[in-house]
Amino acid sequence: EVQLQASGGGLVQAGGSLRLSCATSGFNFDDYNIDWFRQAPGKEREGVSCIRRPAGNIYYSDSVKGRFAMSSDAAKNTVYLQMNSLKPEDTAVYYCNTLYGMDYWGKGTQVTVSS
Repeated sequence: EVQLQASGGGLVQAGGSLRLSCATSGFNFDDYNIDWFRQAPGKEREGVSCIRRPAGNIYYSDSVKGRFAMSSDAAKNTVYLQMNSLKPEDTAVYYCNTLYGMDYWGKGTQVTVSS
């Protein structure tokens, strides 16, 4: 069974940092793309960052480029999203996702950035 579980969210002041984790299981971690998305209240879901297999290239949306860093630990089947210089507009529920025959979504983690 494919599972993804995001964690690490919380409340932080603007300018602060958080590190999100997405623990995965049920598929070959090194073979499948994993994406980070976020959704703020009243807004559409937005792609934030992704890792593309097999090369492992990582991409970012313009809104987070230079502030967020995605990484991958194959030994733990976990991807991370290091979020620095957080802004109030980064406030959202953050989800991780993989496409393994169908879309699988982890339970999101709330990130709240206060001004």
